[in-house]
Amino acid sequence: MWTETPDEPTVSVIVPARDEAAYLPSTLASVRAMDTDVEYELVVVDGASEDETPEIAAAYGADVYDNRGRGIGDARHLGARHAAGDWYAFVDADTVVEPNYLDAMLSFVRERDLVAASSRCRMPGLRPAVMEATINRVFPRLSAPILPGFNFFVESGAYREVGGFPNVPNEDTAFSRRLAAYGETAYHPDVLVETSPRRIGELGLTGTLYHYLKLDWGRYRADY
Repeated sequence: MWTETPDEPTVSVIVPARDEAAYLPSTLASVRAMDTDVEYELVVVDGASEDETPEIAAAYGADVYDNRGRGIGDARHLGARHAAGDWYAFVDADTVVEPNYLDAMLSFVRERDLVAASSRCRMPGLRPAVMEATINRVFPRLSAPILPGFNFFVESGAYREVGGFPNVPNEDTAFSRRLAAYGETAYHPDVLVETSPRRIGELGLTGTLYHYLKLDWGRYRADY
């Protein structure tokens, strides 16, 4: 039996999910297994799933909201609109966090006066190694770090000030750029999450990189 959601959580863990019955239990179990005294709430935004995603979320004590499949950027934003925390931790439905995740990320952003942060990731298997290295070694060194949507820790006031996740292709890249123009963002060098490399499995590494570059270029041209 999960404890009730606190009235004033410090952190809102927000998980967008659509037909994620195969992955969601591991994700939510890892959230509930976090070793922390920080008050947090768990919010799951369901994208019109045709499987047991909403029931699984409810079984883990999440507050479940229906997004009716309007896109992941919109799902993240809907979750934030219902969240009560001072910080939002966006975690994807195929991502597993470690027990120290919440305490470590919260200490990191507070000590460095950041508006947002992410951390290193692990993608199981050999094929995702280049993508994993790009996220872990390249993104943190950019002047405006790209924070991946599967692990995006952001202060609620900054989130609202810059307008939240847009419902566009590569919404995490677009939102990262907005935040970097507003305040400092960074990567925690020691925290680790594990996320599924399933898109690489579907498209291959080259296809995955091309997919994201094409989406980001299309979004960039639309903006300018």
